[in-house]
Amino acid sequence: MSGAEPAADGGLRCPWGLSTEDYLAYHDTEWGKPVHGDDALFERLCLEAFQSGLSWLTILRRREGFRSAFAGFSIPAVAEFTDADKERLLADAGIIRNRAKIDATLANAEVLAGWGAGGLDALIWSYAPDPATRPAPRTLGDVPAVTPESTALAKDLKKRSIRFVGPTTAYALMQACGLVDDHLADCVARGRGVR
Repeated sequence: MSGAEPAADGGLRCPWGLSTEDYLAYHDTEWGKPVHGDDALFERLCLEAFQSGLSWLTILRRREGFRSAFAGFSIPAVAEFTDADKERLLADAGIIRNRAKIDATLANAEVLAGWGAGGLDALIWSYAPDPATRPAPRTLGDVPAVTPESTALAKDLKKRSIRFVGPTTAYALMQACGLVDDHLADCVARGRGVR
């Protein structure tokens, strides 16, 4: 598997970040940086679920459409969506029009609206592993798709009636939101996240 590769600026990056300008910007400015706040984590949780079975680039390029369609991923606002909103979402070409994923997003918002402020943030971050126990990956082959922590997080979320989040989706969320630093050892973005 591939190690870090040079970008146009000469800096080494994770190879997946070099395939498009969209990926490079996301890799350099967002992926792996700590994300906190219930609504911000709800957005990432939803987008990772929508990504299931698709390219992340598809989601990344439609993110503004998703934000517009889902009221900026405000948990209280989405929890109030009606059947008419669901039909609007199913007709919205700016998002992925998958009924099961839309239903899960709306149901998850209803569940999360009943949690106290900071509840989602506290739950997700409680599964962040100790960085000292995780060596920096040298190649893409060193990066897991699932970990014991992501399996436990997915199980806990499911127990709390959160839908469409399995261990792989939970791990992608952990990577994207900075619970783990899976930038390759030689990548210029390695270590930029601060918990």
